Amino acid sequence: MSDDPIPHRGLITACTMVATLMQALDSTIANVALPYMQGSLAATSDQITWVLTSYVIAAAIMTAPVGWLAARFGRKNLFIICLAGFTLASMLCGAAQSLGQMVLFRLLQGVFGAALVPLSQSTMLDIYPAERRAAAMALWGMGVMVGPILGPTLGGYLTEYYNWRWVFYVNLPFGLIAIAGLVLFMPKDRVNAEMRFDWTGFAVLALGIGAFQLMLDRGQDQDWFGSPEIITEAVLAGLGLYLFVTHMLTAEKPFLPPRVFRDRNFIAALVMMFAIGLVLLASSALLAPYLQKLADYPVEQAGLVMAPRGIGTMAAMMIAGRIGARVDQRKLMGLGLLLLSWSLYDMSLWTPDIAQSRLILTIVIQGFAMGIIFNPLSVLAFATLAPALRGDGAALLSLFRNIGMAVGVSVTSFSLAQLTQVSHADLAAHITPFNRVLQAGDAASQWLDPTTPAGAGLLDTMINRQAQIIAYTDDYRLMMLATLLPLLFIPLMRRVRRSKEVTGTHAAMD
Repeated sequence: MSDDPIPHRGLITACTMVATLMQALDSTIANVALPYMQGSLAATSDQITWVLTSYVIAAAIMTAPVGWLAARFGRKNLFIICLAGFTLASMLCGAAQSLGQMVLFRLLQGVFGAALVPLSQSTMLDIYPAERRAAAMALWGMGVMVGPILGPTLGGYLTEYYNWRWVFYVNLPFGLIAIAGLVLFMPKDRVNAEMRFDWTGFAVLALGIGAFQLMLDRGQDQDWFGSPEIITEAVLAGLGLYLFVTHMLTAEKPFLPPRVFRDRNFIAALVMMFAIGLVLLASSALLAPYLQKLADYPVEQAGLVMAPRGIGTMAAMMIAGRIGARVDQRKLMGLGLLLLSWSLYDMSLWTPDIAQSRLILTIVIQGFAMGIIFNPLSVLAFATLAPALRGDGAALLSLFRNIGMAVGVSVTSFSLAQLTQVSHADLAAHITPFNRVLQAGDAASQWLDPTTPAGAGLLDTMINRQAQIIAYTDDYRLMMLATLLPLLFIPLMRRVRRSKEVTGTHAAMD
């Protein structure tokens, strides 16, 4: 199919891009509106986080069976149904009048939205020939990578100048246009009505993923493994994933075929996608409060300063798409990982009074690095994978990216809180009667005298601020190490020779 002329290829591409961008934006666009939702829906601070958690859990659980659903009901039919359901659920979220309604509608949004990214990726792979897939993945990757980056900025403006409900209503016109385009222009594919769903495999995988997501989302609030709830969720997650692997290897027809894990390129791509997911959302989730709380940026200015990361990503996608067929894409990934590690190291050296020009330059380089990694990664992941496994492969890549994003946000948030406490204790240990600064007889002693309530309060504020700066430094260095480890997997990936790609025969490997 991929080497035959495809009519209306450009229109199909535009529709799949819109679907991808809608889903990617909605993974983060609601974050900034949570305080406003909390007041409208009469929810507590803990309760309102279920608006995010419900979407993430539903999307994570429903990502895995996308390949089976596409084969059973047809990719076009599934794509249209999911896009229509996602658009309708978005409107229901905007109209929600209570927390219960919002959580229910966000669950539905996650269920329908889970398939949009893997379906759009597998569609793009099928409608473009092998020699043009690097450019196709560049277009598709812009939506996947730029969406989570620009989500908080767009959500902030919609909430500030309109209403938090427009965070969801904004999906309606784009959803209707994309649905119409898919109905009219997307070619039909075969439907295998004889396929039977592996309910056992799906149930244990859903148990494992759902419990794992709950553990990550609630761990920090519940003191992690000091809480019986978190221990129970960890046990259920481990049990569910163990039973899923055992069932997949022993069942006659599991909904995820084991042979998808026998491809060396694809396995390495899963590991690298997980590592990219760790940094993709966590770095921006850390940067926003850093700019607002420590660097005293207004919320609108903080959003504008963070936006250039998306520009860097789009530029890298365009460059990688143009040169991808002429260079070894493994080298592009290596360059991207090194640039990403450098940008995180540079962020670990920041102080709140950092020059805005340097800040924006580092953020642009970080976005460029992510784009230069993601494009060749998307191409090489499927270079040696059988066409029949593309649907399952795209679903697994999305699943590993989502899990990486959840783990990255959870780990960095937890470590930030813990490291702040540790640094605060270390710095406070120096506040003694023997400290020469506190012994001064000038104005410093009046303001910093720990024996007075005002002096003690001011000292605690100063210490806490410095402790947070140190904690952010350690968090960014932790992410830097996480981006260096995937370099070990690049030599394991095979390169597709261009001459074989163009002829359409089986790919020859280096």
